[in-house]
Amino acid sequence: MNDFATQRINMVDSQVRPSDVTDRRILRAMLAVPRETFVPAQIKATAYMDEHLALGQGRYLLAPRTFAKLVQLLTIGEDDAVLDVACATGYSTAVLATLARTVVALDGNAALAQQAQTALAGLGRTNTMVKTGELTAGAPGEGPFDAILINGSVVDVPDALLDQLKDGGRLAAVRSDGRVGQATVWRRHGTSFDARPAFDAGAPLLPGFEKRPGFVF
Repeated sequence: MNDFATQRINMVDSQVRPSDVTDRRILRAMLAVPRETFVPAQIKATAYMDEHLALGQGRYLLAPRTFAKLVQLLTIGEDDAVLDVACATGYSTAVLATLARTVVALDGNAALAQQAQTALAGLGRTNTMVKTGELTAGAPGEGPFDAILINGSVVDVPDALLDQLKDGGRLAAVRSDGRVGQATVWRRHGTSFDARPAFDAGAPLLPGFEKRPGFVF
């Protein structure tokens, strides 16, 4: 039998804490959330590996250190409303729900969204809402949000998502041009936005966030 509690401690102590994740609330949350609950039964033994974890259907859980560092960029407060884009089976949502007042979890795959709903209910996460819809569209009916997390790599962030941030709100994702990836945080200032690269990172490209074809003349 796998000792998942010990693996969870090792994940935080050997992967997350040494990677400049200094927010103790994030560390405590990742120690508390059973990551194995959010992966298929056949790969539960690999739930705490230091890599992006394939869930099937071309979807992944981000590697623990990458995920934790992205969350830290968002500086989530206990009264914040958060949008979790590409929540997949809901692990990211479960962690965010320990940090924020409310979390709206969004996924474009109805089967994954249902798994997230079931897992979150099983953990008693009453401050979450799971929605199925187009990832690039966000959840405008539930916003605006203090923070938005995109669980994967994007070529760029659509205006539709940025527009769902409150003034001063933050959005974090891995921005990639296909060769190099950088974790980036976007911040809203009134009607304008700035983007600040934070650290080098790789992540699987999310469907819908690919580079749009150029015009052909």
